[in-house]
Amino acid sequence: MVARTYTVAFEGVEARTVEVQCALAAGMPSFAIVGLPDKAVSEARDRVRAALAALSIALPMRRITVNLSPADLPKEGSHFDLPIAIALLAAIEVVPREEVEGLVSIGELALDGRIVPVVGALPAAMAAAAEDRALMCPKPCGAEAAWVAATQVFAPATLTEALRHLTGQQPLDPARPGEVETPPTARDLRDVKGQERAKRALEIAAAGRHHLFMAGPPGSGKSMLAARLPGILPPLSPLEALETSMVHSLSGLLSEGGISRNRPFREPHHTASMAAMIGGGRGARPGEVSLAHNGVLFMDEFPEFPRPVLETLRQPIETGEVVVARANAHVRYPCRFLLVAAANPCRCGYLGDPARACARVPQCGEDYLGRISGPLMDRFDLRIEVPAVDWRDLDLPAAGDSSATVAARVAAARAIQTRRFADHPQIRVNAEAEGVVLDEIAAPDAEGRELLGKVAARFGLTARGYHRVLRTARTIADLEGADQVRAPHLAEAVSYRLTFAAAR
Repeated sequence: MVARTYTVAFEGVEARTVEVQCALAAGMPSFAIVGLPDKAVSEARDRVRAALAALSIALPMRRITVNLSPADLPKEGSHFDLPIAIALLAAIEVVPREEVEGLVSIGELALDGRIVPVVGALPAAMAAAAEDRALMCPKPCGAEAAWVAATQVFAPATLTEALRHLTGQQPLDPARPGEVETPPTARDLRDVKGQERAKRALEIAAAGRHHLFMAGPPGSGKSMLAARLPGILPPLSPLEALETSMVHSLSGLLSEGGISRNRPFREPHHTASMAAMIGGGRGARPGEVSLAHNGVLFMDEFPEFPRPVLETLRQPIETGEVVVARANAHVRYPCRFLLVAAANPCRCGYLGDPARACARVPQCGEDYLGRISGPLMDRFDLRIEVPAVDWRDLDLPAAGDSSATVAARVAAARAIQTRRFADHPQIRVNAEAEGVVLDEIAAPDAEGRELLGKVAARFGLTARGYHRVLRTARTIADLEGADQVRAPHLAEAVSYRLTFAAAR
């Protein structure tokens, strides 16, 4: 008779249910695992054998066959150890078969019987809830998986605890969801001297999730401004936290006993490969654009990134998801991020300084920023120049609003957008509005429409640029609490589009 239990195999952020079947047969003693396992899964038989020996459970002198169904789905990772052990224990009648048939389990086994943490507990809990089954996972993963309230999560620390729970000797209490408390950052916008226009652009970007491009000489404060962006963003909503944590769970980034409400802030180095940025590699893992989902992707030294890497950003920026294509599968990951890019105006960085600029001015600046293609630059809603700060200004007292004050305005604007898009679940912020929805929420008054027409005719706005101006103007109006987009809102939005018009 075949014993059955369940586990999962990961395809992107989705966890597909896998049936673990174990059968005993007469013949020469052996232990075989079939069903398209990779090397880590094939080695599970040795870990399972040693873990059971640590519990003084001897394997029967029979042929043991474990099948992972469906057999055409690749099985990767060490999280198959625990379900294989549970299926084997059911086959030799150590635990009740009917008990394990209603269970999804993941976990790696140490040789002494400890259950080692694995990635993907949160997607596994989602899959278990969809099948109306309970989940058993390693103890450190319990707080993460318990966020899925639709299923019971049991988190034993050892195989002994799992065995006692399944036999009813010592049932485990369901795991409780955990939340990582991150101490408030000490970085405040008031620390940035001057750069009031850049601060204003940062506030608009945070309020409507508008992509921001900053250009300025070294030391002007571009990285300093970007580092303070998380301090003005609102915390993740429960739905956003779940979405973001699904990606982070697959990447093994949830290691503190729960999930966080802080928005992710990713800042990859300009030497990052395409697989690191977009996703791929062994197992088609998520890249930086997906790890920044619902957060910020800061790309310093933007023109220094390889040209193919920059061009692959164009589709994720528009669609909010990335497809990692492989010969045997197409894996989709979400990637709705706020892109903040920073660049020097030229290779030496001192294009605007007559005393330090090279002899190739202005051609050097055009060549350097020319590494960023026009279609990619067109996707930035806000483009600003960050001028150098005189050293005398550094001794001046702090000025401007604090991060807390700006964060309150951003939160109020986000609340307006949440109410506005309540009937459009696929839209959360102004930057995602398009089509009829954009026409309804960002229709300018007569004066604003005339202004926008003149700008489009004079500077040749593309259709994408035209719509991005409307979205930005809608966010500016939200920050003021205005119901309609008016000419001043459009004028400010247009000013951020024309900063590099001459250079482009």
